[in-house]
Amino acid sequence: MKRTSKILAVLLALCLTLGLAGCGEKTQQTYTIGIMQLMDHEALNLAQQGFIDELAARGYTNGDKVTLLIENGQGDQNNLVTIADKFVSENVDLAFCIATPSTQAMASKTTTIPIVATAVTSFTEAGLVQSDEQPGGNITGTSDMNPITDQIDLLLQLCPDVQTVGFLYTSSEDNSTLQCRIAKEYLESKNIATVERTITNTNDIQQAVTAIVGECDAIYIPTDNNFASAMPTVNDVTVAAGIPVICGESNMVKTGGTATVGITYYGIGQAAADMALDILENGANPATMPIQGSSEFEYCINGPVCQALNITVPEELQQYVIDPAAEQAE
Repeated sequence: MKRTSKILAVLLALCLTLGLAGCGEKTQQTYTIGIMQLMDHEALNLAQQGFIDELAARGYTNGDKVTLLIENGQGDQNNLVTIADKFVSENVDLAFCIATPSTQAMASKTTTIPIVATAVTSFTEAGLVQSDEQPGGNITGTSDMNPITDQIDLLLQLCPDVQTVGFLYTSSEDNSTLQCRIAKEYLESKNIATVERTITNTNDIQQAVTAIVGECDAIYIPTDNNFASAMPTVNDVTVAAGIPVICGESNMVKTGGTATVGITYYGIGQAAADMALDILENGANPATMPIQGSSEFEYCINGPVCQALNITVPEELQQYVIDPAAEQAE
């Protein structure tokens, strides 16, 4: 009888040991994150890199504690829908969506998978959340809303004699429409006229730019994804016509625009990663996670473009003048 009791005690201890070991293994949680990017251009690439780098800084590198499924829609809505279907079928733990169309595509496919988005100017205008303070569903993230009135002030500081500002943007991009509406209202309050040309895709850009340069003294382009991917084309037309271009973000300036003051896309990507990990590690609910904006803004002025347009950069802005070609050479 005693021998039987000892055997049972040993078996019980062994089971407990194995059970505890099993519990220890379960604490090493691994996650699958689907990353959907609208298209390939520097600002969106930086947002993705900021997200991935911040995950790594928190101990989540691809293949170690996290599997990243990285997809690019190449600017095609049908591709975005296919990617969203893939993420749903893979049952990803979280979807990270870069830009408004990507987020809308994913949102149309699931109400249960948490979605953290970035490079969305207004989550409410895009119909993604109930409010910035209380999103109310499975979506939250970081906005790329710019200091638009500051951008217009910068335009008027560089070109004080401007009488008419032209607007170029994609008609189907909610974020672009919103930014241009805010900028127009601000210009109207200063009695400055506005004209506009909209596009549906990148094939329309050269024609739109060529048409508008004869109607305005300067151009404003928001953080529009199609235009961001085609700034060299814009530059070819506007510099030849002597028209300065204020852009929504610094990478657009580096590839052909004149100047901006805007957010850092790398930074909003990092902030989105922090939100994603709060959901995955701590069970935070996207419905109650307020949309975050950027608190850091940066000036960027393209020196060679200003020189070509005979724009004299004020002394107080000289520290922000760059030469993109020289930077690339470094």
